[in-house]
Amino acid sequence: MAVINDPGLAANVLQVGMGAGTIWTPGHVASGPLPVGTGGAYRLSMSSGTMAASLGANSEIFQFRYVTAASRVCLIHGISISAAVLTLPAVSTTVLVGPLAFRATQARGWSVAGSGGTRATMTGDNQNLRTTHATSEVNDIGICTTAALTAGTKTLDAQDIGSVVGSTGVLTAVGVQPQGIIIPKTNLMGDFAGSLAFPVVCANQEGIVVRVGPAFPATMTWAFTIDIAWSEVQGF
Repeated sequence: MAVINDPGLAANVLQVGMGAGTIWTPGHVASGPLPVGTGGAYRLSMSSGTMAASLGANSEIFQFRYVTAASRVCLIHGISISAAVLTLPAVSTTVLVGPLAFRATQARGWSVAGSGGTRATMTGDNQNLRTTHATSEVNDIGICTTAALTAGTKTLDAQDIGSVVGSTGVLTAVGVQPQGIIIPKTNLMGDFAGSLAFPVVCANQEGIVVRVGPAFPATMTWAFTIDIAWSEVQGF
């Protein structure tokens, strides 16, 4: 049998394994969120406007840029997206409209923020999960209103870190559509999030963008929402 001592209180001892005459006393571990120290934990949900038809391939529709003056790192724990059709694409025959893809990509060397769309207000206590948490050092978050966001100055990774594909369902010449949902709410970081994998760790002037895949159909308008959860910590 071994023991583990509490460095702050010598009387606190945890037995590890069984010894002669020892009563079975299993250890207990209480799981919880990652400690944030002088940083904080945050969540944000944003909705687009009515997206114009024929959005170009690889268009950026959401931007998240981190800039720190406190030498902290930003841990992104999850990014979810949902999207739905507002106006059907024009069709002359029965057709399956898709694939319509959404992709999350890491950005590095992000020296100039993007622009356009709606930019989130991040000053003060906005998005803090506790009032006493520090004001977030996320420099800029933006989502589309009607058109793609401008890129700013950054370098995107060659491959994505998460993606999802959907469609509008089968359309006919008379405009019948059995399903208006393109993507139900989906975590772009997938089932690997949480304790099963490393979070996305953003240092100074790094972040995440969400882009579409192939160009979207002519005459089809649509809308989407994005939720993101992150924390800003001294080190990881």
